Amino acid sequence: MGNRSTAEFRFIQSRQLRQKHKAFTGLKQEAEEQQKRYTKLAHNLSKYLSPQVWESIFLGKKAVKLGSQRKKLTLFFSDIKGFTELSEELEPETLTELLNQYLTKMSNIALQHGGTIDKFVGDSIVVFFGDPKTRGPKADARAAVSMALAMREQMQVLRKKWLDQGIEKPLEIRMGINTGYCTVGNFGADNRMDYTIIGKEVNLASRLESVADAGEILISHETRSLVRDVILCEPMGELPVKGFSRPVLTYRVLDFRRNLGSNKKLLEFETKGFSMSLDLNSIEDHEVRRIIKTLNSSANALLKKTD
Repeated sequence: MGNRSTAEFRFIQSRQLRQKHKAFTGLKQEAEEQQKRYTKLAHNLSKYLSPQVWESIFLGKKAVKLGSQRKKLTLFFSDIKGFTELSEELEPETLTELLNQYLTKMSNIALQHGGTIDKFVGDSIVVFFGDPKTRGPKADARAAVSMALAMREQMQVLRKKWLDQGIEKPLEIRMGINTGYCTVGNFGADNRMDYTIIGKEVNLASRLESVADAGEILISHETRSLVRDVILCEPMGELPVKGFSRPVLTYRVLDFRRNLGSNKKLLEFETKGFSMSLDLNSIEDHEVRRIIKTLNSSANALLKKTD
């Protein structure tokens, strides 16, 4: 009887262990499935937020509540010149495919340069540098202008691709960049908020984009002062902007200085009270005499000052 009782006890114990193991395995599988669902959900939600903002929220670096702070940012606005007219000519499906191709390429470039993508509005893109992470105002400004040059180059590739698809309209990107103190943070309501930027410096970047020509990158004096040692720019005069007491000095980005260093047809000189940028490749023949006359008049005025 003793041996039989021992065997029965061992059998019952073994069965209980198997049941516990089965239950534990089931709980483990359920936990793994739940973890997969959470991971997939987090991945899907990340598509609606800039990676920098998403990371800050999920790692607990930023509180999900209404609030903002002042920071020095470099702000970027862009759109496709002629896109509105094109949208009236193309079928919705073709237009959607074109727009998604464009936004995918441009957003990848923005992320490669460390930009925080604020929003897409149709063909318009808003990106800012300096929040949630910053490398300093100078590095942030350089990254923004470098991004803009890369986007302009990518646009040439896309335009050729679209031409092969039968879209003959010569679409061009135009861009505006400004650097200044902005208010950045969560705006909206407790149950629906956006992490975005506001302020007159934001409005200036938008204004620069709106007056830029096709294929042009217009930047403010503040941005230009931060990138002038690596980026060659051409003065474009003053621009009246709402919210600013004085007109804003603007500049057109040409290229990296390293790419233009051996080009003897590009000259630039600036000092207090004098600024000149000469691009012989861009000057039209009928403008040559007028430019020479202006230079001569300027030279004569300077000579009189030395007398």
